[in-house]
Amino acid sequence: MSSIKDRQRAAARARLEKEMAERSAAARKRRQRQAIIGSAIAVVLIAGAAVWIYSAVAKDDDKATNTASSAVPAGQVACTWTPDPGGGGKVKDVGLPPATVANTGTAVLTIDTNLGPIKATLDRSKVPCTAAAFEFLGSKKFWDNSKCHRLVNQDKFRVLQCGDPFATGKGWRETDGQGGPSFTYAEENLPTDANNPYPAGSIAMANTGQPGSTGSQFFIVAEDTQLPASYTLLGKITTGMDIVDKVVKAGDDGAFAQQAGGGHPKTEVVLKTM
Repeated sequence: MSSIKDRQRAAARARLEKEMAERSAAARKRRQRQAIIGSAIAVVLIAGAAVWIYSAVAKDDDKATNTASSAVPAGQVACTWTPDPGGGGKVKDVGLPPATVANTGTAVLTIDTNLGPIKATLDRSKVPCTAAAFEFLGSKKFWDNSKCHRLVNQDKFRVLQCGDPFATGKGWRETDGQGGPSFTYAEENLPTDANNPYPAGSIAMANTGQPGSTGSQFFIVAEDTQLPASYTLLGKITTGMDIVDKVVKAGDDGAFAQQAGGGHPKTEVVLKTM
C-alpha cells in the first residue's frame, strides 16, 4: 500500500512541478511581451516628444525670424541712440529720435541764417541715422537762434563750426561750443579719399574724437581740408557757400588759437531755424 501511495504522491508532485513550470514559463513570456510593448510605447512617446519639441522650436525660430525681420520695416534701418549725461558739457534734453529711420532717398537740410539760407543735400542711404537726428532735432527747434561759435581759417583747414544750442545771446561765453543733445550716435559715411577727405562744400559732423560721440555740432568746409577720416560726411552744400566764404574772409578773433585752433567768427552767423 505504501508503495502505491508513494507512486501516487510522486505522480502528483510531478504534475504540480510541471504545472508550476508551465505557469512560470507563461509568466516569463507575459513579462517579455510587456517589456517589448513598454519599450515600443516609450520609443513612440520619445519620438512623439521629439517631434513636438522640434515643431515647437521650429515655430519659435520662425516666430523669432519673423519678429526680427518685421522689427525693422523695409526701407528703414535701426539706429542706436546712446543717452549722454553731458560729460562736462551742457546738454539740451529733447528726448530720443525714433529707433528705426528711413535709409532710402535724399533729404534737403535748410539752414535759415541771419545772412541768408544755406542748403545741403543728404543721402539717406549713406547717413540714415545722422539725417534722422537732424530731422528730429530740427522738429524740436533745437538749434533755433543759436550761433556758429567757431571759425578756423588756415591753409588746407577752413571750416565754420555750428550746432551748439547754448551758443546764443550777445557776445561770447567760455562754454560756447560745449553744448549738445542728450544722446550720441555712431559715425556714418566716413571719408574714403585719403587725398581729399573733406572737400570744399561738404558739411560734416563734429565729435569728441572718440567713436560714437557724434551729436548736434557740425562744420561746413570752405576749402579742401585735411582732417582725420573720423567725422561723418553728412552732405553737400548746394546753396549758400557764398555766405560761408564771406564769413571765412572776415576772419576770427583767435580765441581758440592756443587750443583747437581758430576762434569766434567776426561776422556773426545766427541759425534762425533748421
